[in-house]
Amino acid sequence: MLVLVDSTLDGWRRACGPPWGVVEVQVVEERLVEAVKEALRLGKPRRFKQSLDLIVVLKDVDLKSPEGRIREIVYLPHKPTKEPKICVVAEGDMALKAREMGLEVLGREDLAKLRGNRKLAKKIAKRCDWVLVRADLMGMAGGTLGPALGPRGKAPTPVPPAANIEDVVERFKRAVWLRTRNQPQVMVKVGDEDMRPEEIAENIKTILQVLQDKYGAQKIARVYLKKTMGIPVQVHV
Repeated sequence: MLVLVDSTLDGWRRACGPPWGVVEVQVVEERLVEAVKEALRLGKPRRFKQSLDLIVVLKDVDLKSPEGRIREIVYLPHKPTKEPKICVVAEGDMALKAREMGLEVLGREDLAKLRGNRKLAKKIAKRCDWVLVRADLMGMAGGTLGPALGPRGKAPTPVPPAANIEDVVERFKRAVWLRTRNQPQVMVKVGDEDMRPEEIAENIKTILQVLQDKYGAQKIARVYLKKTMGIPVQVHV
């Protein structure tokens, strides 16, 4: 459960526990839903489906230290309606099942062809949002696809050889990268414009909880929400 700090006396009382804690959580949820509705309203319609992006500005965080950086895969409770492009690097049954699912699959021979072919590796890195790699092929995939994926903020993701690839793919349809780069802030997709505001609000709560667990609520300076081509809306939490 996400607990957000309010410096007022009433806020302190609400954060202390029942019955105040229940009221506080309800207020936070209402604020998030209203912020989502406002961001949707301010973003003009486009000819493409726009996403909802959450921007969290941090304070008193040293990005030069490991404690100050975050690089973590977060699984949202509600998957976006625009599914990510998932590619699989595998052999055998896992590769066969992935092809049956309609996914792009690369095997050992395909990876071998990528050696020295940076142009082709970049094309694959551009069109694949997630590259799931059977663990025994990680070394080969890292050497061929890694240099192309890295600059795009992506990375080969290992999958145990005995894993059910269907379950893994379904989980990664809800996955987002949560990471800091050169600035003390994170920007992450939390939904699409045709999702219910309540679903997007729950996704936002999940992200804020991860950041609070990492840094503490006191280091979350400001929170904004915006559509792809919309105006940022400050989320007062």
